Amino acid sequence: MFCVASLVPSPPALIPELGGAAGAAADGDLARLRGAVFEAAGELAGQAKRWIVVGVADSDSVYDAETAGTFRGYGVDIRAGLSATANTENPDPDLPLPVLIGGWLRERVAPDAIAVARLVASDTPAAECLAYGRKLRAELDSATDRYGVLVVGDGAATLSLKAPRYLDPRAEAAQAEIDRALAAGDRTALAALDEQLCAELDVAGRPAFQVLAGLFAADAADPRVETFYAAAPFGVAYHASSWLPGGAA
Repeated sequence: MFCVASLVPSPPALIPELGGAAGAAADGDLARLRGAVFEAAGELAGQAKRWIVVGVADSDSVYDAETAGTFRGYGVDIRAGLSATANTENPDPDLPLPVLIGGWLRERVAPDAIAVARLVASDTPAAECLAYGRKLRAELDSATDRYGVLVVGDGAATLSLKAPRYLDPRAEAAQAEIDRALAAGDRTALAALDEQLCAELDVAGRPAFQVLAGLFAADAADPRVETFYAAAPFGVAYHASSWLPGGAA
């Protein structure tokens, strides 16, 4: 049965070894972000030992529990797997970042958990993302084990002059609406995100946010959301939260 979803961002600098002096610091922007991500993932770990990692990639893809990868491409050979039996001796050097982040978090907050990853293409239309989320929810609700979903996705990457895609004057207002919808669990607003605008503002997590909305579409009420983080310290919007089905205690 499905019991919880957690939303986290995917900056490689979450991994302390990749963040330089700032990554190793006990306080500061990265430390606060990492702590919030651990809280969100911890909510997942507390309720489910089987995880589905949902993220965005160049194309649709699925990764089983034996999958392992490395952050070598980001500067350090830190390895992460989707289960304790994952093949970390021969990691995939090209594993998409959402899978790496999911494996790394699993190892740190729920080493006994077993995860699989399902990624959707970055250009997947909103209707298909919502349908994907609804189908996944029906699948998990019919399972006998307790399942949680870890959704990995970033907001606009155009929120400052130093942002990866520079500053877009439209980004602040658009991201404020995304943050509001995520914090409120507003499934209707997430479903209605403008695909073209999100692409122009480099909202890389747009398909993942809409899969998340679809995951809760069958519930009578919006989900109960606890937000741990919503900020853009490096010009990219990051959001960390946990979501429970509407009316769940």
